[in-house]
Amino acid sequence: MATQGYVQTSLIWVAYAAAIILALVVASITTFTWQTPRDRSALVSTVAIISLTALLATVFLLPVDIALVSSTTSTALGAKKEWATPPRVDNILLTLKIVYYSLYSLDALLCLLVIPFAYFWYEEYDEVEEQEGNQTVGSRLWGAFKYTIAFILLVVIIFLVGFFVPAAGNREGKHFDLDFFKRLLDENHGEKALTFGVGLLMTLGTLLYIFYTGAGLALFPVSFIKSAPSVSAPQLWENTASQLEQNRERQRQLEMRNAGRSDGMPAKDRRELEALAREERTLVRRERLAAEAQGEGRSFVVRAWSKFCAVFRPLKLIGGLLLVVLALLIWASMLITGIDKAVNSVCKEHCGYILAHINVFQPMNWLFVQTARAFPVDYILMALLILLLFSSSISGVAAIGIRFLWLRIFQIRKGRTAPQALLIATVMIALMTLGINYAVAMMVAPQYASYGTQTFCDLPPRHPFEIPDCSETPEAVKPCSEWAENNASRWHRNTQQTCTPTVMSTFLNRITLNWAVFGAIDFWAQFAFLAVFLVVFLTALFRTPRLNMGDVDEEAEADEEEGLLASTGRRFGATWQDITGRAPKRGNAANGEGYGSAEAS
Repeated sequence: MATQGYVQTSLIWVAYAAAIILALVVASITTFTWQTPRDRSALVSTVAIISLTALLATVFLLPVDIALVSSTTSTALGAKKEWATPPRVDNILLTLKIVYYSLYSLDALLCLLVIPFAYFWYEEYDEVEEQEGNQTVGSRLWGAFKYTIAFILLVVIIFLVGFFVPAAGNREGKHFDLDFFKRLLDENHGEKALTFGVGLLMTLGTLLYIFYTGAGLALFPVSFIKSAPSVSAPQLWENTASQLEQNRERQRQLEMRNAGRSDGMPAKDRRELEALAREERTLVRRERLAAEAQGEGRSFVVRAWSKFCAVFRPLKLIGGLLLVVLALLIWASMLITGIDKAVNSVCKEHCGYILAHINVFQPMNWLFVQTARAFPVDYILMALLILLLFSSSISGVAAIGIRFLWLRIFQIRKGRTAPQALLIATVMIALMTLGINYAVAMMVAPQYASYGTQTFCDLPPRHPFEIPDCSETPEAVKPCSEWAENNASRWHRNTQQTCTPTVMSTFLNRITLNWAVFGAIDFWAQFAFLAVFLVVFLTALFRTPRLNMGDVDEEAEADEEEGLLASTGRRFGATWQDITGRAPKRGNAANGEGYGSAEAS
């Protein structure tokens, strides 16, 4: 039996290693897809990839945590398995705690120190100074470090506040007599400092998560349905080249017709020539955009991703409908959990509305509890859920941009994101990921995230210091909750606890209990998230996509690409052309008619 326990836990950790590899792939694709190829920095790309990978690894640890604590208990009997002795369980929890604390510390350092240093390192670069030999690596390091000192002081202040300031949680009340709450209050000063720092970052991330992830979760599935291109990149390039050739030929005709005139070019011809010159500049930009859309000048990862998207484009409509259903299911589950916690939480705002046991049917929690019996099905579903919320956050950042109140500071666009914008967006996504971590564990599937599939036998033991036996009375087997240990203590005082809360839920509950203001903000922010999602979803669902061909200034390139490559007709022909890289031979293509004949008016 001991060997079986080692094999099971080893398989769970192997699955986690595979998830980290998946996180690295997702982080690399995200970074290379969004950053601009013309202004790329190796340090910025590396920092962004490492930061996103560390954040996803932190969130992916939740299903591992759940699987490990669930594996120690027999669901049918409501008792610990023979191999799950107290030392073995404590060893599993210690390993999880070390990994969690290491990842959370790494996430905090990346957000507060490493990413700001990389930002200032990039800003310190001066091409002219470097060519003249006035700027060295040492001077850039010192310049970046000077500005990073402020962030170092911020980290020290946060740590000292968490280390010395007493926890703000209200510890009075009968609910604090439970062993569940006593353990949450049992921590050393180092853990208290870490919980304060992570709690502060998580609360800031939750405020961003309200608007960006809420809007992104509504827009991301709808974009799958409405974003199939009507014009393929090869067809756009061919039609634009044809129009450009006709434009230049017409300019030559006008210049030759008026070459020998002594009184100069007539006003009518001069106005036409000026209009043709403006149109030529627009067509040149479109031609360059079409070439970039085909992958010219892009990295291999971006080109491969574009081909992959083109191959599976016909399935995007079905995938979008399924994602809409899933998003609505998540929304309904979070609403049910929020109302249940607000009404039935034992300690209300004093502990962040802790409630591990759901009193009403909650679809997402039920789905995870049922699939957890067939590991790794629940792990795969949890990974997909995390990737959905992560992708929704990116979609929200791309749609809203980086703003200060109503002022847009940076735009986030595929292939056109500046390094500074990429680093700021990485920090925002990092904070939002902490908010997603709280939402998944506390709102989407709280009972599953707290105890997994663990159960306990709610019967008195036959003899003192024995484990209760429910082999003949399966109806006495009940799911674990924060009340389970108190109920079990009525019957026996055995040192071997049946219900073991996950390390993630213990850590998050410790934050909300010791720092009640964080718990209250994080909890009520979920209702604001639900409201933002509902408003944006209804707006996006009934709003007709519009083409944007009007901007010809600084942002003309990105707007023209979006307008020409993002509408809803002639999908399948464009898909095949993007896959093959060739445009069809059409008679009207040479005349500048068809898909790509849109005017730049």
